[in-house]
Amino acid sequence: MIFVYHINTKVVAVESEAGEQLDFDLTNSIAEGLSHIAIANPNSKIVWCHSDYKEVLNIKELSTLFHHDKLLLSFRPSTSNYIGNAIGYVDESLFVKVNKKVNYPSWQMSSVVGLVHASVLIELKDKIPFDANFDFYLNSVAKLCMPLGLLCYSEPKLLIKSDVSDVSKGSNFTLFRFVKQHYKMQWAFLLFLNLFLYERKLPVFAFLSSFFYQKRNSDKINLKNIKGISSREVVSQKTIDVIIPSIGRKQYLYDVLQDLAQQTHLPVSVIIVEQNPDKESVSELDYLKNQTWPFVIKHIFTHQAGACSARNLALNQLESEWVFLADDDIRFENDFINKVFENIKKTGVKAVSIKCAQEKEKSIFRSIFQWGSFGSGCSFVESKALEKCQFDMGFEFGYGEDNDFGMQLRNQGHDVLYLPEPQILHLKAPVGGFRTKPSLKWQYDKIQPKPSPTVMLYQMKHTTKQQNLGYKTTLFFKYYNRQRIKNPIRYFINYRKQWNQSVLWANQLNKE
Repeated sequence: MIFVYHINTKVVAVESEAGEQLDFDLTNSIAEGLSHIAIANPNSKIVWCHSDYKEVLNIKELSTLFHHDKLLLSFRPSTSNYIGNAIGYVDESLFVKVNKKVNYPSWQMSSVVGLVHASVLIELKDKIPFDANFDFYLNSVAKLCMPLGLLCYSEPKLLIKSDVSDVSKGSNFTLFRFVKQHYKMQWAFLLFLNLFLYERKLPVFAFLSSFFYQKRNSDKINLKNIKGISSREVVSQKTIDVIIPSIGRKQYLYDVLQDLAQQTHLPVSVIIVEQNPDKESVSELDYLKNQTWPFVIKHIFTHQAGACSARNLALNQLESEWVFLADDDIRFENDFINKVFENIKKTGVKAVSIKCAQEKEKSIFRSIFQWGSFGSGCSFVESKALEKCQFDMGFEFGYGEDNDFGMQLRNQGHDVLYLPEPQILHLKAPVGGFRTKPSLKWQYDKIQPKPSPTVMLYQMKHTTKQQNLGYKTTLFFKYYNRQRIKNPIRYFINYRKQWNQSVLWANQLNKE
């Protein structure tokens, strides 16, 4: 492990793990200096730290935190991030609102303190420019490499003390340059519009200056050969329960149970929550008792419809080390569970969502990376990680309960990775979805809420103020061609009423 100490734009000291002073080039930027050190020490972990934080660098924990080579860790002991909150006007992802209290996935890196393996820097040497500003370079690296499988985290444990302090942040010029180089061109225009609409700012020069910078891309970056095998032990007992909510899918559910029965690594229990809102109905799943199964079946029959309530009932029945949150219309190979566990051991995480696609659906993602969502019908999660999680009933019969549940996990320090292999086949059963049409509280309102109150509820719970306002602007333009009012002024007035109605109902759902 090599320690690089710097002050703002210059390296001031380079030390070995034993405290020995190493030679370095004073003329290089910090980014270029790190690259040269990496080339000279290709098997080393490289730590950077601002000199002001040297005394609180948590050296004893670094090896534990850095559990495999395909990681990029950093921490900024400030409520704000370097790029600034205004990035929320153009970036709707969960990586913007960083929870500084836990290990949290984000491309928003910091020059204050951080850790990366030399092999990553060597791969990026000729592919990402060595920006003079080290913060900008780190943010650029993370933004480009996260989709390629570099796991990037804000990690407060890098410092022994992480009291909030004043740390320099980028200007509007930096913000517009970053947007221009890492997003589609139209986002620079939307950023300018949003700053005017919601902050009454007109950063004309910052906006125009961004046109002098070329977009950066990751086409030539290849991280596949970098070792990404975790030293963490996240699977010990290797026991697993399966949760399946079901309503009116007798044959489909039977096929799922058959796939589970043929697994090379069998689940301990399969928890089935069968729903039928007809008060006179009884269970139709006769095969649960008529056949012998190689696992325990815990069958819950309820007249209360709704995926959130069903999954919450099942979560209370967990006994194994891990849980597979499944759907009742999926199919998978007989080594599926075993292969997922192999990937979990390699990555060292406690939550994964597995590729769940329809037949002949083209693959978009081919590598393991930090997922911006969560699949409540295709995920493996360590049971202990779920102790403080439940599906929010405010999302029942709406949309967003999956993403909300994933955010609950992340805000407790458990990232969710996407696994492209092994795959789940999603049959999309024709009797799927809401078989009983729910009666929504707002369906008879004269002013219909826009967006859906459950979508607004997610926005209110998990996005920044700027992200919510940016979403308001983009939805305004997207929705225009899908509604009947073509007069722009009338449309604006009506849209504002619909938005306010959505906020009203979202607040009501949140209270409930």
